[in-house]
Amino acid sequence: MLKKTIHALAIEAGFNESRVGETDIIVAELTSNLAKHAGGGTIWVKTVIEDGVTGIELISIDNGPGMHDVGRMMADGFSTKNTLGHGLGAMKRLADVFQVFSQKEWGTVLLIRVFAEPFPSFRKPPKIEIRSVVLSKPNEEECGDGFFHKETDDQYQLFLGDGLGHGADAAAAVLKAGEAFEACEENEPVDIIRFINDRVKKTRGLVGTVAVFDKHRRHWRVCGVGNISTKIYGPSLLKSYMSYNGIIGLNVPNTLNAQEIAYERGQYLVMCSDGLKSRWDTIKYPGIVRYDLSLLAASLVKDFARYTDDMSVAACKINL
Repeated sequence: MLKKTIHALAIEAGFNESRVGETDIIVAELTSNLAKHAGGGTIWVKTVIEDGVTGIELISIDNGPGMHDVGRMMADGFSTKNTLGHGLGAMKRLADVFQVFSQKEWGTVLLIRVFAEPFPSFRKPPKIEIRSVVLSKPNEEECGDGFFHKETDDQYQLFLGDGLGHGADAAAAVLKAGEAFEACEENEPVDIIRFINDRVKKTRGLVGTVAVFDKHRRHWRVCGVGNISTKIYGPSLLKSYMSYNGIIGLNVPNTLNAQEIAYERGQYLVMCSDGLKSRWDTIKYPGIVRYDLSLLAASLVKDFARYTDDMSVAACKINL
């Protein structure tokens, strides 16, 4: 079923016949690796757009033995299961993005992105990296969590929302909130929250947090209502933001204030819905922020997901 789903997504994304075939090979190798080396695992898939090019993102997670030397494992001919040893190397060659984070006795998180068109051989590093993992509650078809972001001339704006409960009504609430966020022309997190609040009053409501980065003043301003957990990690500090009690669309407090956090190089922001346990932390993943932030988001879900609600993690790193 998974192979057919991804095959159909590749065709829908505009992949040519050759690229569809290469994507099929990647999926076959990925599922085979999970079965042979990790005793099973989970694969998440979604369509992505980067620089105007459509692609497919695959993330696999497992709780297997992990890898001590990822580079050696990716070398052709290396095998721990008496196979040809081409799995990781083949996936890396066929993928546009291929990254692995693994720890002994913890497991492995693997990220693959495949695009419909090739990118230039040299791409200027982006000033901002924004990644997210958003998953519905097991056995639910619609997800009540949602992550949205946009850039203006002066700011980067992020919004993570969680519709009350789960299922179709929760999904409708967070979708309406996302539409309001994208249409909003306000610059302050408090004003954005109030704008969203006014436009979701006919829904069941949601909780949510807005984080705004000012490009010129070089600081974050964060405001949230309800149980979205937000942390900003930096070389010299860790700041945890405490949201206000309430429900957006139903009872937002009369007094809201944004917390301001100064920017420093190497800093990154993480937001999680309450689909993850409240004591989540990134400290157990040494060096992971050197990789694509999707690996960090997936690792947090792997270790802290409750699986009793929709789950979402958003991460952002700015390079000035």
